[in-house]
Amino acid sequence: MRLHNPARTCAAQLRSLLAALLLATAVCGLVPSAAAAQPAPDFVELIEKVAPAVVNIRTTERNDPGARSPFRRRAPSPQDDETPRGEGSGFLISADGYVVTNAHVVDGASDVLVTLPDKREFKARIVGSDVRTDLALVKIEASGLPMVRIGDVSRLRVGEWVLAIGSPFGLDSTVTAGIVSAKHRETGSDIAFLQTDVAVNPGNSGGPLINTRGEVVGVNSQILSPIGSYIGISFAIPIDEAMRVVDQLKSGGRVVRGYLGVQPTDVPRELAEEYGLATGKNKSRGAFVRLVVPGAPGEKAGIQPGDVIVAVDGRPVESAADLRRTLGGMKPGSAVNLQVNRRGKSMDVKVVLSEAEPQTAQSEPPVPGAPDQRTSNAAKTWGLTVANLGDAERRALRGASGVKVAAVSGGAEAVGMRAGDVILAVGTADVSDLKQFDAVIAKADKTRPLPVTVLRGDWAQFLRIPIVK
Repeated sequence: MRLHNPARTCAAQLRSLLAALLLATAVCGLVPSAAAAQPAPDFVELIEKVAPAVVNIRTTERNDPGARSPFRRRAPSPQDDETPRGEGSGFLISADGYVVTNAHVVDGASDVLVTLPDKREFKARIVGSDVRTDLALVKIEASGLPMVRIGDVSRLRVGEWVLAIGSPFGLDSTVTAGIVSAKHRETGSDIAFLQTDVAVNPGNSGGPLINTRGEVVGVNSQILSPIGSYIGISFAIPIDEAMRVVDQLKSGGRVVRGYLGVQPTDVPRELAEEYGLATGKNKSRGAFVRLVVPGAPGEKAGIQPGDVIVAVDGRPVESAADLRRTLGGMKPGSAVNLQVNRRGKSMDVKVVLSEAEPQTAQSEPPVPGAPDQRTSNAAKTWGLTVANLGDAERRALRGASGVKVAAVSGGAEAVGMRAGDVILAVGTADVSDLKQFDAVIAKADKTRPLPVTVLRGDWAQFLRIPIVK
């Protein structure tokens, strides 16, 4: 009879069981391979190369150092008046002292002080600032300075390691690390951001985002936080977009953009489905024209409220922000071809962009006129009574046509329609008068919400009017 050591036997059994589990999980792809389980890169050398070109920026005579900062999303406090200094970061892009930072870092500053990592201080002048992209260029008088290398954002991949260097809370030359969480992140601004999980806090604004090759790939600009400090999501301006702005600031002190003269919004999901613009996963493409500025290039070319711009010179438009970036990146005087979806019908519109962006026109109610007193109750299923427009009201539409809402109830009232609103289209069908409206309504499904494009003053919107019983 053989005697067994219980401890040894148990250990052997555990080893066998562990080996089996490891094999099983590896087969299932739960244990990363040796190739995939790469350690974090050695950041030491690249930090030593880049850090000397990262500067601290302090400003004076700012009423509220954080009121305009994306990092501080709170109401002003009495302490703000007691803090006359603002602080941020920046980085040198030339040996003769050009520094890139955020516009909100130097906004409203009377004096800008740049401090290098070697503790040298320089009074800087603001070369130019662009609020729309939150970028600024400042200049210090020096030579032989260290400078960063500019990277290629197109080579940057989601999951790649990146670093931030800056002065969070005034702590100079602080380094934090993380990964690229997403590219082309839309936040409603003129920038499609790089999203990361790199720790970024107040004071990091304007500092560089660096890849593992020691190249700057972004300008740290914003965080998403309900408390005003980092909770896991930060945004950087892609360096290629930043340098296009910086080049204009350097040459002329301002950014010159192409101007169409429309106010776009993202295409509502319901409208995208109605017009055949849906791309799946509740997403759509194009930019819905909510407003056309009187006298602007868009109006002169025939763009109307309610149009959807789906492409510029053959390049698809993915969103309203994408349209603003595309047109803003073109030179004034550029002739462009817009592909427009007007109530389900595709058309090409040629337009010459102007310079600058005048004040957006304010919405005004339709000009009172002498409307045709005949009304239609054909759409009473949805709580609509409509009438023909008067001559003055038609002229106020500047090329568009429709029927006026005379009274609302039921579903129309429930979605916020008012007497005086103008219905431009029902679904994909234009309605220019009562006769046409009645014909369209006669074919409409009386058991489903009614899709309409509505104009109120200068503002267009797409609605689905429910049936309220």
